[in-house]
Amino acid sequence: MAEFLYGHWAIMETLRAARRQSDQLLITETVEEKGIVADILNTANERGVKIQRVQRRIIDDLAQNANHQNMVLRTTEYPYVEVGKIMERAAEKGEKPFILLLDLLKDPQNVGVLMRVADAVGIHGVILQDRRGVAVTPAVVNAASGAVEHLQIARVTNLVQTMRDLKEQDVWMVGLDIGPNVPPIDKTDLNMAIGIVLGSEGEGMRRLVRDTCDLLLALPMRGAVASLNVATVGSVALYSAWQARGWQGWAHA
Repeated sequence: MAEFLYGHWAIMETLRAARRQSDQLLITETVEEKGIVADILNTANERGVKIQRVQRRIIDDLAQNANHQNMVLRTTEYPYVEVGKIMERAAEKGEKPFILLLDLLKDPQNVGVLMRVADAVGIHGVILQDRRGVAVTPAVVNAASGAVEHLQIARVTNLVQTMRDLKEQDVWMVGLDIGPNVPPIDKTDLNMAIGIVLGSEGEGMRRLVRDTCDLLLALPMRGAVASLNVATVGSVALYSAWQARGWQGWAHA
């Protein structure tokens, strides 16, 4: 089944990664071929993707009236992987597994932001529950600025069982939570094989997911508002885990 991706960086990174089969790039009749648009067209030509100019209303329809930036890319569905591939990637890099697990997040913007940060910190893979949570949709790809195209993402039927399987492989499950009795994240050494677990917007982790975690940690706060957006919490946690590894893999100038 074909998907229509939209947004400059979502399209550019999809073409660059070349993990999907893309066959057509539609652009509006009036868009100028300069800057990032020219770069996208050049990359599309290099990949053998047909380029066609069409009326804006056609692109509006294909992008479902999202902010498409005057183009859509017709491509195949997102190439999910098995959880084992994520573990293999860590082994290939000679690194302790570094995984993000999302428990029924529903907002494409939040998921996209987390995917972009996950790519930035060099995570080995992301695991999603395949029912009731958001999938890697065009909206998520756009919100992630295409970073998902460079990630190993798995969808699983039973997130709790997957967590248990990873624990048997010595990966610690660390859930981000709130509450007065939850220790702050800076009091725990995160330099370990780790799966960072985030719950859904508003409801947090489901009870069984929380109970399956080895550790529950919170971000310390001293402001008037007692909670943070899940994408913010997850981003801080991901960077904290990377920092605990001594910024492993960072290419110094």
